[in-house]
Amino acid sequence: MSDPLEIKPNIRTVNDFPIPGIKFRDITGLIETPSAFVKTCKELTRITRDFGADVIVSIESRGFIFAGSVASDLHLPFVLARKPGKLPHETYKKDFCLEYGNTSIEIQKNTPIKNTDKIVVIDDLVATGGTAIACAQLLNENFNVPKNQILILAIIDLTDLDGSKRIQDSGLGIRTIVSY
Repeated sequence: MSDPLEIKPNIRTVNDFPIPGIKFRDITGLIETPSAFVKTCKELTRITRDFGADVIVSIESRGFIFAGSVASDLHLPFVLARKPGKLPHETYKKDFCLEYGNTSIEIQKNTPIKNTDKIVVIDDLVATGGTAIACAQLLNENFNVPKNQILILAIIDLTDLDGSKRIQDSGLGIRTIVSY
């Protein structure tokens, strides 16, 4: 499968984690290898710059590692999309399904996002697409950001789970770097 930056050797596969039948793609090796981490962050930054982003939103928690670098490089606001109960102010909340359960995602209501902003949502991977779609819906429904102004950006695309297709079918743009 696709690996234009040659970073796949730094992504480990852990079978049966967090539950039996799941092949977990562990990005720890990517983060621990400076050359691979820098290449990945530079590519995410390039894609974000080319999109013309005004705001970076990232999904808890592994997406934060990469989004912080991109936001810093481009001097853009960095908004946290977190699991319930992790943010100190009143939040907007969106429930969604994962490939192995259900959860929610929240963004603080006092977050300065405008309906004219172009937003890149950064996460480590796309599996079923549920997390990314929920985050984009939260932005669309609560901050009135049009779908065509939201780009989902992930390092890994798990193509067998059709998450990228679901994201595209929902009217959102998506870019990934590595596919399995």
